[in-house]
Amino acid sequence: MKIKNNYKILLLLGVFVPVLCFSQTGNGIYRFLDLASSARTTSLGGANVSLLDNDITMLFQNPALLTAKTHNMLSLNYAHFPAFMYGTASYGYNINSRNFLGAGVQYDDYGTIPLTNIFNQNEGSFQVKDIALYLSYARVLSERITIGASLKPVFLVAEQRTGFGLGVDVGISYANPGNDFSAGAVFKNIGAQLKGFYSDETGQYTEYLPFNIEAGLSWKLKHAPLRFSFTVHNLQKWDLSYRIDSKQVDGVKKINFFDMAFRHAIIGVEFVPSNNFYVALGYNHRRAAELGADAFKSLAGFSVGAGVKISKFHAAFGMSQYQAGLSTYHFTIATSLEDFGL
Repeated sequence: MKIKNNYKILLLLGVFVPVLCFSQTGNGIYRFLDLASSARTTSLGGANVSLLDNDITMLFQNPALLTAKTHNMLSLNYAHFPAFMYGTASYGYNINSRNFLGAGVQYDDYGTIPLTNIFNQNEGSFQVKDIALYLSYARVLSERITIGASLKPVFLVAEQRTGFGLGVDVGISYANPGNDFSAGAVFKNIGAQLKGFYSDETGQYTEYLPFNIEAGLSWKLKHAPLRFSFTVHNLQKWDLSYRIDSKQVDGVKKINFFDMAFRHAIIGVEFVPSNNFYVALGYNHRRAAELGADAFKSLAGFSVGAGVKISKFHAAFGMSQYQAGLSTYHFTIATSLEDFGL
């Protein structure tokens, strides 16, 4: 009977989730939701929906990646971008061996911005902040399959104005521990802004969250301490071209088939000699193609990082480029509260 109920749940997800997803159009608002959730994710190219271990930050990537190992795990993350500060915090709790909970906060802060009038006269200052809350739940359906969902209220504060949106992530994961293989897929940011700054003639102008369908694989070699990850993103949209000022035809950059296909892919590799240390490399071709500059050597698209367990804490560092010639650094610290008797 339990098996039949599990298949019913999968059937409902397979029918209703795509209907909700493809009703969304546009590029989306609250783009900070697309940023990497931890130093590890940053070092692996910016996204990963398939890694299964005790990393509680993976709930931001795919809620189905909550596992028995994420119980009582607490993580804090910080990154400094050229124009703003960004960070996440997350915590996991297991109800029992088949039902897992997670909670998280994702934010960015543009700091204090001068407020001037049309005559460039200073009239004070204001702040701009984005905050998203994650309330996540995952359930084990079988020995190898887990499903999960996150409810995400999103808030925007800019000067004296506020915005509010509501989103949902729905994911699934598959694990084959015997072969050190795992896979995952997620429908991210299903939802819209419910209260915004602008409206049209019919009332509030609706803007959707940056919807994204992602899928990925992770596998570790049996006789070498190497783990590979392959992630594809924006599966709901083939054409990722954009308007630029140069190298364009009718205002749109022309991209060939293979280049466009590769822009949906992210490749990551980890050197994992033990459970207490790793070194990671990643390559994001879309980022490399869009952020590269002519006649200028750049590491845009490439990322690197490392993590180590020191005493009761896991510390990690990740580096990537979102702008040619300018690197962004991401720091993570995590611990199990059980190590402190909590």
